[in-house]
Amino acid sequence: MQRYFIQPEQFSADHVKISGDDAHHLIRVMRAKAGDRVIVSDGALQEALVVIRTLEGGEVDAEIEERLPMDREPSVDVWIAQSLPKGDKMELVIQKGTEIGAARFIPFSSERTVVQWDAKKEGKRLDRWQKIAKEAAEQAHRNRIPAVDAVRNWKGLMELAAAADAAWFCYEKQDAQELRALIRSALLKSATAGQGLEAGADKSGAPGQERLKLLLIVGPEGGFTEREAALAEEAGCRAVSLGKRILRTETAAMVGLTCILYEAGEMGGEE
Repeated sequence: MQRYFIQPEQFSADHVKISGDDAHHLIRVMRAKAGDRVIVSDGALQEALVVIRTLEGGEVDAEIEERLPMDREPSVDVWIAQSLPKGDKMELVIQKGTEIGAARFIPFSSERTVVQWDAKKEGKRLDRWQKIAKEAAEQAHRNRIPAVDAVRNWKGLMELAAAADAAWFCYEKQDAQELRALIRSALLKSATAGQGLEAGADKSGAPGQERLKLLLIVGPEGGFTEREAALAEEAGCRAVSLGKRILRTETAAMVGLTCILYEAGEMGGEE
């Protein structure tokens, strides 16, 4: 069934209004008609199965048939900080990371980042990334759209790391720790504090709920410099290994995200 994210103000007590690109998609692409059902969500507090009543003037009016539970989000918020990769690989990271369950994407530039970021085109590129996240969230039937931040430099990323409950950066050096052990340690600490993983916890990500925030930092094709690694450790980040194989930067993001959500019990792992 088709799913659309709309603004909270488009909800009323028993109806919703679908407009803009979503209405165009319904009318022109899906050839929707009165009586068809779709799912709509405001990406935060409410989601509903609705029945289309009218399609006029480029706008769709639908009646709420059933309020749906907001229970499709992971119990932890995983932030993926990705050094800008070549080509359209950032789009792949956002698309697949959204499908897997990432809560936030933080693109950044580091010393070995090859891509030359054009600040003049940043707004247009960021709009595209956000659109990709929205479409992937709809396809994956998520309750919310992951945030996609503006591009940061290394210093800005390290400042953000302080806001996470645990921050890890993928590093090939011998002293890097096994990611699984650090994930389990963070989850145990969270469970002890009653933070976002208790049985029956609301998984919608509603404002006011304290949720565990885990930051995974993935470097560029050439990896991190020793200087960056030292600054990361000073900022409280831990060096982690994803195994003995060398992964592409876009692959590392998805593997790390999957490992975290598996250990959190979101993919058959143990909570």
